[in-house]
Amino acid sequence: MSSTPEQVHGQRQGPEEQRMQGHWLLAKLGKRVLRPGGIELTRRLIAAAKPTSTDRIVEFGPGVGRTASMLLACNPREYVGVDPNTEGTAALNAILKKYDQARLVAADAKDTGLADASYDLVVGEAMLSMQTPKNKAAIAKEAFRILAPGGRYAIHELGILPEDATDEQVAAISKSLSGSIRVGAKPLTTRLWTAFFEEAGFQVEYADHNPMHLLEPKRIISDEGFVGAMRFFKNVATNPPARARIRQMRTNFREHRDNLQAVAFVAVKPRES
Repeated sequence: MSSTPEQVHGQRQGPEEQRMQGHWLLAKLGKRVLRPGGIELTRRLIAAAKPTSTDRIVEFGPGVGRTASMLLACNPREYVGVDPNTEGTAALNAILKKYDQARLVAADAKDTGLADASYDLVVGEAMLSMQTPKNKAAIAKEAFRILAPGGRYAIHELGILPEDATDEQVAAISKSLSGSIRVGAKPLTTRLWTAFFEEAGFQVEYADHNPMHLLEPKRIISDEGFVGAMRFFKNVATNPPARARIRQMRTNFREHRDNLQAVAFVAVKPRES
């Protein structure tokens, strides 16, 4: 039997842009801010986490390094990026090489290999929302393990509305998002994100939110700046498969605009008595 157009010797065919995970497609097209609440919410999150020059910082899933550059601007005592993926490595290393105290570890956030109680701040953005409940719990457990008492865990993720959304509503939204961005999406309500932290042993000290307008033109200009936004728009316009995919993702986000938001939290590991 002959192979279908989509499969030759077990290999998927067709434009790569139709198969890539949504965040890496955006990065390929030149988008540097890949967070659901935009650079504005990231700035507020970092301000609430209060990084200092004496902090030892770990970032889970630094991607192309946009948040890393903000964290390194405070010249911390140490910065470690933890990421098993290589898609953003070149862009990230271009930033890290400017700082002697910065390094990248190729490891999973569930098992970083870092020493117990040896860091003051762990930051993770737009990664937990794409994890199963089991993996979410494992990542939080790892953050708790590597943080010193009093250390902070700061996240910026997708949130579900309303707060009393049923399991069926959450599942339907998650399924729709997952099909659009080509990666499993498991966002939570603010109440459930708070419970997630508490179950891991943390105490939530800061909570915030922003509209989920990742692919709205106004947000793109705000996140990337005028020149960066124009470059992104041009790259999308001149790549038909990517343009079709971006349109699909934006339509999906707009369809669920009343049920999606971006959330941010800073939770603290209790100090030893």
